[in-house]
Amino acid sequence: MMSELIRVNGEEAALAVATVAELVASRLAPDARGVAVALNGAVLPRAKWPETRLAAGDRVEIVRARQGG
Repeated sequence: MMSELIRVNGEEAALAVATVAELVASRLAPDARGVAVALNGAVLPRAKWPETRLAAGDRVEIVRARQGG
């Protein structure tokens, strides 16, 4: 049986979590300050992360704001 895959920041990853909030926590725990998420090309408000379920084939971009110039 093949595992379900998603793309996270351009790389294939096994779909091992149910929601966007769980994905962010697994990648950036415990500090998700200054993080933005796009799901399938659309920015996803932070308030929607806990309720937004992931599905096979989803494309997720997780970016962190950085200071600098």
